[in-house]
Amino acid sequence: MAAALALLTSKLLSTEPPSFSSLFELKTLYWFVGWNVYAFWQGCILTGIWVLGHECGHGAFSASDAINDLVGFVLHQLLLVPYFAWQYTHSKHHRRTNHLVDGESHVPSTGVENGLGPNNERLSFYAAWHEAMGDGAFAAFQVFTHLVLGWPLYLLGMASTGRLAANGQPTSELMDHFRPWSPMFPKKIRHKIALSTITFAASVCLLVFACSRFGALQVWLWYGFPYMWVNSWLVLYTWLQHTDPSVPQYGDDQWTWVKGALATIDRPYGIFDFFHHNIGSTHVAHHLFHEMPFYKAPLATKHLKQYLGPLYNYDPTPFYITMWRVAHTCHYVQDTKGVQYYKSFEDVPRTPQKSKTI
Repeated sequence: MAAALALLTSKLLSTEPPSFSSLFELKTLYWFVGWNVYAFWQGCILTGIWVLGHECGHGAFSASDAINDLVGFVLHQLLLVPYFAWQYTHSKHHRRTNHLVDGESHVPSTGVENGLGPNNERLSFYAAWHEAMGDGAFAAFQVFTHLVLGWPLYLLGMASTGRLAANGQPTSELMDHFRPWSPMFPKKIRHKIALSTITFAASVCLLVFACSRFGALQVWLWYGFPYMWVNSWLVLYTWLQHTDPSVPQYGDDQWTWVKGALATIDRPYGIFDFFHHNIGSTHVAHHLFHEMPFYKAPLATKHLKQYLGPLYNYDPTPFYITMWRVAHTCHYVQDTKGVQYYKSFEDVPRTPQKSKTI
């Protein structure tokens, strides 16, 4: 499907950008819209390939671990994913879902970590930024940082990682996906992390070579632009699967594996369920039975709805509306103990204006 779309696009669009003199002509609009349409749908298709690599990471693609790792490694390598590093941290995400201390990926930060004082004073960071930007602009900023910057920042250990190192101890050190000695990895898998990093670097070098050989614009149009959409889809799914004002987050004193697995949300994604193998609409089943192949998840979800009853989380709101709502309402939690729910900076009082001296 990806090859067919690329072939069709090559027949309909040129990689030569319009000249400045034709900037306001119809052909320029055709070129701009055409490449955006290609990038969106190619990114959509490639996200389905990403999901197949995700299946391999869970051992759900084949009965053979070797085949799972080989196929997953190749598929994720094509999309600049350090496969074995991601496989380990994603496994931890499933082991500690919605755990405020030992969780992994989309772990909520506290009000203090976001710049709130003991009496909800807006001292710094996001708390102050929200006040300066306003509700709507801050929500747009949340969407941008998640969908555009979120995945690379997560791989670099600069966002969304857990609070504990692989040894179970708190750490302030950067927990990235590339260094074999990164504190998020145990020593026994350092050789796998090194392999992922080396091949990731080789892929980046190949892209640099392609830029020098064919031009940076060609590489961006055919690969880079769709790749950005893949990252956006990936973060959108994981963000909305585990983030909602109604979904609890658990401290160490309250968390259990079952509680964490049930604190996930299924949502409808329309036609994108077909392209992405229902990864967003069958996520509760996936967290309960992570080695189950994706093509069995819809049937499992049907029976889980009946069995779990009110314990099954489903939100029928269209995902794009939900995304905007979550960007407005899910900014921080109060603490890392007990049962916590997301809070919004929109509910925090603004800083009083200082009286002007006359």
